[in-house]
Amino acid sequence: MDAYLQRIGATRSSSLTELQERHLLSVPFENLYTHMDIRIVLEIPWLHDKVVVQRRGGFCYELNGLFAELLRHLGHHVDLLAARTFGKDGQLGPPFDHLTLLVDGTWLCDVGFGALSLHPLRWDSREEQEDPAGFFRLIDHGDDVDVHHGDLPRFRVERRPRELADFASTCWWQQTAPESAFCKGPMATIATPDGRMTVTDKKWVLTKRGGKTEIPVTDPEAAFREHFDLYFRQSNASGVLRQL
Repeated sequence: MDAYLQRIGATRSSSLTELQERHLLSVPFENLYTHMDIRIVLEIPWLHDKVVVQRRGGFCYELNGLFAELLRHLGHHVDLLAARTFGKDGQLGPPFDHLTLLVDGTWLCDVGFGALSLHPLRWDSREEQEDPAGFFRLIDHGDDVDVHHGDLPRFRVERRPRELADFASTCWWQQTAPESAFCKGPMATIATPDGRMTVTDKKWVLTKRGGKTEIPVTDPEAAFREHFDLYFRQSNASGVLRQL
């Protein structure tokens, strides 16, 4: 865990807010393993090796799964909660589509969604919450809770605590199903102090409060290495494996 703290530039005395913010500024949200035909293993030693030792990123099951282990090591009570993300058409994704964290029964923490709040959100508040990334609101929906970023619903959270292994089937689906957004193409994105940087196999995007800059990508391997220091080489067999 000390190596993990060093990876995100935090210490054992860092507050929950500092831990989440430093994590989001240090560890990218990325899906490169999916396009290298390397299967994700939802076990803490495997995740620690990937994120801490190899200094890679991941998606929600990996990043929030490992972050939960760090928080527990530091004395926090953490529940893993299942969520379903809202698509651009407003439709909900499949069950266990997203993994998010309830910390100490008070804070909704998430380092694995991509673009979301930089700081934890109050779980018991239904008022608008201001964050460096914008305004957020939690809205009750029956037994579940919807998380809104401005006017956009992001995901619907169940209240029932889960285990990391409960997400394994959907994690596999995310890596293999043609319908999965993670199979559409390789990408990596990370929060910056004043915005966000994203690289795909087609473009580099830098978003700041003053606007957005986009540059076409002609060599994805070089782009991921230059901007994220991430090794990437797309497997020629990936399409065949997904069809199988």
